[in-house]
Amino acid sequence: MAYEAYESISVDVSDGVATVTLHRPEKYNALSTAVYLDLARAFAEIGLDRDVDVTVITGEGTDAFCAGADIDQYAGDAEAHDPRQKDRQRILYEDVYRRLYDLHCPTVAKINGYCVGGGLILAAFCDLRVAVDDAEFGVPTTDIGQIPSGGSTYRVAQLIGEAKLKELVYTAGMVDADEAHDAGFLNHVVPRSALDDCVDELVDAIRNTGRQAVKNSKRAINSAVNAPDLDTAREYEAEVWWEQFATEERARLVDAFVED
Repeated sequence: MAYEAYESISVDVSDGVATVTLHRPEKYNALSTAVYLDLARAFAEIGLDRDVDVTVITGEGTDAFCAGADIDQYAGDAEAHDPRQKDRQRILYEDVYRRLYDLHCPTVAKINGYCVGGGLILAAFCDLRVAVDDAEFGVPTTDIGQIPSGGSTYRVAQLIGEAKLKELVYTAGMVDADEAHDAGFLNHVVPRSALDDCVDELVDAIRNTGRQAVKNSKRAINSAVNAPDLDTAREYEAEVWWEQFATEERARLVDAFVED
């Protein structure tokens, strides 16, 4: 399918892989309202493109994946901000993260530098995260008198635990890539020179399995992670299992395995 031009990002689709790049290096790829609007449309279009097997998200340049929200838009007293506009912005932010999390294909955050605030949230709503070893991570919202948003208090706590998230938020602290990996936020930490190869190998490994099985596995795992109880998770898992069992892909791959 055809992807139209964007204002603050680019979307490149090649051989089943969509690469979404934030294009604001002069602002450390900060997230303005224009960027969020571009991301909402990009994720909607990728969601309609069932030929996409994996989506990779990264930032332009070598300094930052994304340094968070464009702080200029928060300046001034609350009375100076239209509450209706702020509510529309909140809905937009939540919609972007929801679209990203619910994409039919696996998503990989390719973290090439600072991953802070809204940038950390963007990475958190991806399925997998790979970072250069000199990247830094944090949620320094309390430094500007605000709290985390966009569903991050739930999602990031899922990944790194309540205690670590509270420490990061309460202190507006930063951690390096190794600590982010140890906390469970990152899948891989690599030297900068190896970032492209590591992400490419991960993408290739995903695409060399049953592609529909991967996408249905994502549905089952996301549902289980957010299910209220084990029985609910089991019920949906069984539903998706039978759905996958009925596919031509499953029959073909099982037959090939048996023949080998």
